[in-house]
Amino acid sequence: MDMPHEERIAHLERTVDDLSDIVARQEKEIALLIRRVQILMEREAERVQDLGGGVVIGDERPPHY
Repeated sequence: MDMPHEERIAHLERTVDDLSDIVARQEKEIALLIRRVQILMEREAERVQDLGGGVVIGDERPPHY
C-alpha cells in the first residue's frame, strides 16, 4: 500500500535533513584530515632536511622511484 502524499514528503524531508547533517559532519572531518596530512608532510620535510636530504614538496616522489 502506498504512503499518503504528505507522509512521503515528510519522510523525504527527514532523509534530506539526515543527509545534510552527514555531509556537514564529513566536511568537518575532511578539513581536519587535510590539516593533519599537511602537518605530517611539514614534519617529514623538516625531518628529511635535518638529515641532509632535499626538501620534500607536496606529494613529490623520492628520486629512487
